[in-house]
Amino acid sequence: MLSASAAKGQQLYETSCITCHGKGAQGVPGRGPSLIGVGPAAVEFQVTTGRMPAPGQGAQIERKPPTITDPNDVQSLMDYIDALGGGPAVPSGNLDNGDVSAGGELFRINCSSCHAFGGGGGALSSGKFAPGLEKATDRQMYAAMLTGPQNMPVFGDNQLSPQEKKDIIAYLMNLQTDSDPGGWGIGRLGPVSEGLAIFLIGMVALVFTSLWIAGKS
Repeated sequence: MLSASAAKGQQLYETSCITCHGKGAQGVPGRGPSLIGVGPAAVEFQVTTGRMPAPGQGAQIERKPPTITDPNDVQSLMDYIDALGGGPAVPSGNLDNGDVSAGGELFRINCSSCHAFGGGGGALSSGKFAPGLEKATDRQMYAAMLTGPQNMPVFGDNQLSPQEKKDIIAYLMNLQTDSDPGGWGIGRLGPVSEGLAIFLIGMVALVFTSLWIAGKS
């Protein structure tokens, strides 16, 4: 017997999700996978980032403004999927109160190869990419680590403890609010890109200066 919230979630599911994921969230071949056992965390991530409902099939489903914006409706969908088969859920409470320094080290070891050192994202194979993390909330980050959406691996509690997940989140939230002390960060891609930008700007300035001097003479 479904709770009142889960029953409301079922109605929302049958309006927005059933076409791709099928009756009872069993999945539809060629359209969408089964949602049995994915848990509330997967629903929270996919719905709050606007990836679901998806506009169509593709190599990558990108972040967009969410279609379902009422937090109560999102919770009802989560309750419905949870009632069908359980699964991981994002814990309540403050998720960004970790150790920023420890989180930076963990991020560089586990995440930077795809998301880049500054969290700006990066290219993968076959038209896929690791998205930038500038707009991700603490709950979305935790949910992504729990569920491994799309090309991302799952980081269960045996790979990264709950506290280590919070440390990574604290580091990324700090990046979102931290200003670049050197000025323009150029996407925080590192010294090579910054040096190249300075070189190109300098060369252009020298060329125009030379032309100006030649014109004067």
